[in-house]
Amino acid sequence: MQDNPFNPATIVTQVLRHRHLIWQLTKRQVIGRYKGSYLGIAWSFLYPLLMLVAYTFIFSVVFKARWSVSPDESKVEFALTLFCGLIAYQLFSENVTRAPGLILENPNYVKKVIFPLEILPLSVLGASLIHSLISVGILLLGTILLMGKLSTTLFYLPLVFMPLLFLSLGLSWILASLGVFIRDLQQLVSVVVQLLLFMSPIFYPVTALPEAFRPWMLANPLSSMIENFRRVLLWNMPPDWHWLAWGTLLTALFALGGYGWFKKTEKAFADVI
Repeated sequence: MQDNPFNPATIVTQVLRHRHLIWQLTKRQVIGRYKGSYLGIAWSFLYPLLMLVAYTFIFSVVFKARWSVSPDESKVEFALTLFCGLIAYQLFSENVTRAPGLILENPNYVKKVIFPLEILPLSVLGASLIHSLISVGILLLGTILLMGKLSTTLFYLPLVFMPLLFLSLGLSWILASLGVFIRDLQQLVSVVVQLLLFMSPIFYPVTALPEAFRPWMLANPLSSMIENFRRVLLWNMPPDWHWLAWGTLLTALFALGGYGWFKKTEKAFADVI
């Protein structure tokens, strides 16, 4: 009997069954990203650092932006706040922008061998999670060195990661499937994700917007995720439990729907590619 793709147990079973393959693909993506470059895997550390320096200079020096967490907020606090938001955004961005081309980049997996295509988005998620954890390590190190303290609530971080992982994975499954049939989707998604960078509270707080525009930013699911990353990593506050409970439940259901959609449509991939 064929497994029901909308049953959560089906996903868990598939992940456990193919865990070694997922890990191998994840390692290949992490190592292969900078393969052939002089610095290799060191770019995983250098890239977020360079982005932090560039954004901090532009927004704190050129535009003199402030977060106003405290009256005596320094540029260091602003930089760490900005960097924390970028960590959450980069994980989402990496997965969603790659998803539409994921099946098209691997036609042999579709045509020539029996391969569990649904694990491709999982391997991308695994690689981006590794890069995010490296960035979190840089953030914590910077917090200790520059601020002389560490948030005691950072142990909630795995909980805060869950809604972001579920949302990214659900969207990846849906976009990976749609990308097979709609070849323009990758370009469109790249534009939308770039717009989300400036429509999320990364470079400025929600309160900086006029009240008429705040509901639009709050409707962006990334907004609450980014705010809760900052609560547990920088502001020594527990997550918003109401958001965490509902956010985890809804994004888990969304991921389940994305998986079901992918499995229902994958039979047509070979006819199109």
